[in-house]
Amino acid sequence: MTGRFGGAGEQTRPFKTQRYPYASCADQQAKAPVRHSVVIIGAGPVGLALAIDLAQSDVPVVVLDENEDVSSGSRAICMSKRTLEIMDRLGCARPMTQKGVVWNKGKVFFKDHLAYEFDLLPEGGHQYPAFINLQQYYCEHYLLERLCVLKTEGKPVDIRGHNKVTALAPEDKHVRLTVETPDGAYVLEADWLVACDGAHSQTRNMLGLDFSGRVFKDNFLIVDVVMKADFPTERWFWFDPTFNPGQSALLHKQPDGVWRIDLQLGWDIDREAEKRPENAIPRLKRMLGEDVAFDLEWVSIYTFRCCRLEKFRHGRVFFAGDSAHQVSPFGARGANSGVQDTDNLAWKLKLVLDGVTGEALLDSYDAERIPAADENILNSTRSTDFISPKSGISRVFRDAVLDLAENYAFARSLVNSGRLSTPAIYDQSPLNGHDDAALPPRTRPGAPAVDAPLEQGWLLAKVGGGFILMGIGVNVPHAISAHGLEIRGICIAKASITSQIRERYLGRAPGAVYLVRPDQHVAARWRNFDETAVRLALRTALALGNGS
Repeated sequence: MTGRFGGAGEQTRPFKTQRYPYASCADQQAKAPVRHSVVIIGAGPVGLALAIDLAQSDVPVVVLDENEDVSSGSRAICMSKRTLEIMDRLGCARPMTQKGVVWNKGKVFFKDHLAYEFDLLPEGGHQYPAFINLQQYYCEHYLLERLCVLKTEGKPVDIRGHNKVTALAPEDKHVRLTVETPDGAYVLEADWLVACDGAHSQTRNMLGLDFSGRVFKDNFLIVDVVMKADFPTERWFWFDPTFNPGQSALLHKQPDGVWRIDLQLGWDIDREAEKRPENAIPRLKRMLGEDVAFDLEWVSIYTFRCCRLEKFRHGRVFFAGDSAHQVSPFGARGANSGVQDTDNLAWKLKLVLDGVTGEALLDSYDAERIPAADENILNSTRSTDFISPKSGISRVFRDAVLDLAENYAFARSLVNSGRLSTPAIYDQSPLNGHDDAALPPRTRPGAPAVDAPLEQGWLLAKVGGGFILMGIGVNVPHAISAHGLEIRGICIAKASITSQIRERYLGRAPGAVYLVRPDQHVAARWRNFDETAVRLALRTALALGNGS
């Protein structure tokens, strides 16, 4: 049963070759440090997504990574609908959804019986599902493929493997980096540096920064097994199952016949011993059955923290993803929130580099993404406290809720096996403009635009990137020029308004006008077109103040 397993944390991956092998670059021979517009540290999903977003916008970007291949193990597997919408804008969603396992439904079990089941996308009219499961190495593979296509097209992007940043020197106008390579060290400079180097961020350490938050005293065995099984394509979560008494378990299907299994082990364990096949396999047999044949593909033990940096911007250095904030894995909030970090940051960097606006726009990264991180930390902490009660009375409450959930709907809202990732709404953002309260709350300023079917195609695909003025049953200009930008106008005629667009954007109003940001979040909205109001809202969205 261990034919594919090579040891704890090791795995036979589908990619045998180095994806971005080391090669010397001109910067290493330069007489003086070369200055780059943006340098990204880390070539995981977060760093690669940011690099693609910037390159598509013609912002020169260099990615530095101390490795030269995609990650080992499935790691972050659950990609949310909002992340897929972002990946669609980046040109990566199609291969991901074609390869990934689509799911919308889940089941929660208490001991050996079904407590209840749920549907994360009960309404129709969306291009993408609530979630797909896709191993992180596949996600990185498709992102790298897209990056290579952009480079072939002449976009200003470079990824450098075996380039390890060993020192940082932030200055007023740039950041100076020392980079170690197989050929020795070299120095380069960045107008802006973005740390996407994960939970153990060396960038964070080099700047003397640390997290504030909570460490959870628990251990989880995470295993990828290859097996033929007739389990449905759903998220299954167990509280106190007979095969792992007093603990929890999670089962997810992945591509290639791989299944993710998480088993809660408790705090006082021998971590190295638990990863060994002779100990992991009996646990899996108790869950799957003695007669189920499987191979181990990847085994690891993890603990987690719910914490964040006090600030995500430190002068000319930004932190995104796990380098900025960490949560428990319950709810798939880690990688999804990291991709949303970069979605928030990329367009702001571009406009500042282009001279359209000043650094006040970059300050809004903290103003918007710190509350998003706090929301994720709150939900993650609540999930963990429910899954792993720390007192007798907490366990009594939890078990009573689970008993009631089978027959009483009110109790199901109290069950918390991981509140699954939802996109942040920037309600308190300084970039939010005018709102008309008569329009539907779900598409208010600060909210991500909600997808909907058009007569041909999908709304978010039509919106794309850049600032967009969207008229729904209201005529808007083909374009408006302001502050060196061209705001593209799109009109959805009254005869073309679908029921989903009406419900999501109009409510009872006959028409509406939406100003949408480059990250597809709503900046402002009205029931009628007023160019002066639009220009004022654009100034606000660019952090230029309220002047004319």
